[in-house]
Amino acid sequence: MTSPVSHTESVNRSRAVEQLVIGQATSDGAGVTLTRVLTQPLQQRLDPFLMLDAFGSDDPDDYIAGFPDHPHRGFETVTYMVAGRLLHRDSAGHEGLIETGGVQWMTAGRGLIHAEIPQQRDGRMEGFQLWLNLPARDKMRAPWYRNFTAPELPSLLTEDRARVTVIAGVSRAVTGAVTRETTAPLFLDLHLPAGARFAQALPPEHNAFVYVYRGQIEIAGQSVPAQRMAILANDPVADGVVVEASVDARVLLIAGRPLREPIAQYGPFVMTTAEEIRQAVRDFNAGRLA
Repeated sequence: MTSPVSHTESVNRSRAVEQLVIGQATSDGAGVTLTRVLTQPLQQRLDPFLMLDAFGSDDPDDYIAGFPDHPHRGFETVTYMVAGRLLHRDSAGHEGLIETGGVQWMTAGRGLIHAEIPQQRDGRMEGFQLWLNLPARDKMRAPWYRNFTAPELPSLLTEDRARVTVIAGVSRAVTGAVTRETTAPLFLDLHLPAGARFAQALPPEHNAFVYVYRGQIEIAGQSVPAQRMAILANDPVADGVVVEASVDARVLLIAGRPLREPIAQYGPFVMTTAEEIRQAVRDFNAGRLA
C-alpha cells in the first residue's frame, strides 16, 4: 500500500559518487546468466554488504534451470523480483513463491540448504539478490525466512511523483518490511519520473551505493547510466544523498552500518575465520546443516 504524498526529506549536502562500477557477467546455479555487481573485492568497502547479483532475461534458456539445492551459512539473502515467479524451498521447512514486486528475506544463520526454481517457462525473469553479512555473534543463530508479496511491502509517493518501495530501513517516516538493529540496512527501490528529485538522509558512517537498472540519474553532478553501480563517498559533512532523474529511471538505493569485522568467504559460506569456514565445509559434507 502506498502512503500519501510524503514531505520533503531535508538533505543539506549530498554525498558524491566515489566510483562507478560495471558488473561482471557470470553464471550461477544451474547455469543462470546474471551480472555480479557487488563483487568480493568490494566487500570491505561496502561492508556489511557482500554481494549484489542482477539477473534479467526474456530467454528461458538463461534462467529456466534456476538454482538447485545449495547451502548457505553466516549471512542473509534478500531476493527482489522485478518480474517473474521464483519458488523457494529450504531444509528448515520454509517454502514461498516470490512473484513480481515481491521479496524473499532469508537468514541462513548456522546453515541450511535451499533451492530457487523459476515457476515459468516463458516471459521475462528479472530481479536482484543481495547478500547482507551477519555479525560474528549471530552467524550461528537459527535460520529465518519471510516472504513478502508486492502489496505487503511499504511504499510512499513523494512530492515529485517518485514511488519508493521500502524493502528495509526507514525512508520519510515509512518503515520497511524488515529492520535489523546491528547493520541497519536501507534497501529502497526508486521509480523516478523524468524531472524527479529524491533525497534520502544517511548517517555519514554508513556505507552506501546505488544501482541504476533503468534510465539514467545524476548524483552531485555525476551522471550514472543504466547498469552501473555508484559507490557513494563517505563524507563526514554530507547528511544524505540526492538523486535526480532527467529521464524516467529505476534505481536501487542501498546503505548500512559497517560491521568492521573480518570476512572469511568460501563460496556460499561467510564467516570470520578460516577455521570457521573449514567447519562449515565439514558440517555440510557430514549433512549437519539444518
